[in-house]
Amino acid sequence: MFRIKFILIMLVVISIQTLGQSQFQEFIQKLYQTTAIDEKEAAIDSFMTYAKTVGIPFVEGEKANFIYRGTATSVAVAGDFNGWDPSNTKMSNMSGTNFFFRTEIFELNARLDYKLVISGSNWILDPENPIRISGGFGANSELSMPEYVQPWEINYNATIKHGERTNLTVQSSAVGRSYGVSVYLPPSYKNETDRKYPTVYFQDGGEYITLGSAVNVIDNLIDSNKIVEIIAVFVTPNNRAEEYAFEKRHQYAEFFATELVPEIDSKYRTSKSPSDRLVMGDSYGGNISGLISYTYPEVFGNCGLHSAAFQPNNYEVYNMIISGEKKEIKYAGTWGTYEGLDANMRTFDLLISNKGYSFNWAEYPEGHSWGLWRATTDFILESIFPSSFTSIENENEIPNGFQLLQNYPNPFNLSTTIEFTIGKEADVKIELTDTLGQRMKVLFNGITSPGVHFVKFDAHDLPSGVYIYTITVNGQAESKKMQLLR
Repeated sequence: MFRIKFILIMLVVISIQTLGQSQFQEFIQKLYQTTAIDEKEAAIDSFMTYAKTVGIPFVEGEKANFIYRGTATSVAVAGDFNGWDPSNTKMSNMSGTNFFFRTEIFELNARLDYKLVISGSNWILDPENPIRISGGFGANSELSMPEYVQPWEINYNATIKHGERTNLTVQSSAVGRSYGVSVYLPPSYKNETDRKYPTVYFQDGGEYITLGSAVNVIDNLIDSNKIVEIIAVFVTPNNRAEEYAFEKRHQYAEFFATELVPEIDSKYRTSKSPSDRLVMGDSYGGNISGLISYTYPEVFGNCGLHSAAFQPNNYEVYNMIISGEKKEIKYAGTWGTYEGLDANMRTFDLLISNKGYSFNWAEYPEGHSWGLWRATTDFILESIFPSSFTSIENENEIPNGFQLLQNYPNPFNLSTTIEFTIGKEADVKIELTDTLGQRMKVLFNGITSPGVHFVKFDAHDLPSGVYIYTITVNGQAESKKMQLLR
């Protein structure tokens, strides 16, 4: 009897393992071919047991299989990938069971927020997916595809030095309101009493701290020598739509530049050079950051754009920047391809680059969410305040006088960024070839100043495949591979 039970158990295990190696659609096809309800239920039981061990949604390569088991008249998926509209993403029901399923195809490095919509009106977290992410409107379930890399820098690290935060209230005559402000002081601030620090000002300050883990990000980037030590100023709005986009936008910009900055400068050891100040924000926070920096470039020489929502007032800020007088402002930004901003922001890059602006940007297969912004705050901070600004004093600090980093993201869809560092002014060339050595593009060519540099690569005219990018600095070369996935 024991031997019979053992054989039966082993058959179940083998069938589950075989199932795990096959495509999800093969499992569904077998269910359709099974007429007995009890056999269908048994097969679903086995699959659910296995799926929970590997993760739900059940992901196979580029396919994400959403599954739900429970009483419902209908089940749909709503999330970043469909504009949170469940009407066209209903899940199929396996006849005779309470098992629902739907397959979607995403980039291998995609990360998306989603919810399940039960019986048309009940929006719930996926009960079988323990991975949750906090957002401005509460928690969502998270789908991360196989090649998505979770951001290490958002996590608190008890083994490193930490900055300190102090809170204050700043009164604004321009807006007629007071604002809660949290100020981050870097680890060396107490001891290096003569040192002046660059400053980054965050819109939606409370959310950048709680949802964006910005304090952890800054601590980790400083500790790993990816940015210089900075002071961070987190400003919480009173009415963000009014202040960031509509009636009070100009008064708020005036408060920021003429009241808040002088108050911070009077209390803390800040560098007063506009090139050492960054104003940044997410969504409407990007819109107001663009307005503040363009209106007051003598205060803010840098602007960070997290999924900048430039739509208000018929693209007022967008048009001001692309059509107005060129100002001394450096831009950095990120956005997701699932939020409908990518075409607009690519055009923005083209137009301001033609005017002579520096705009370092990256796009990712993600949506308009804190999951994207918290994972790319490092990109903006490293673009504006890289540690090499102060740490590179001679070429001997870098092996061979230069360093080529792996492009990011990699693999990538459409665009990626190549980062390199040189120790002294040099003639730099970056070329792209295929695996047979045939030259495809010259990505960069010119005399380059010391420090960290970023080269954006747009691969819209190339097929999927593996490519080699090679940097040549004063006759010395180094190469790395990159993978383009459509």
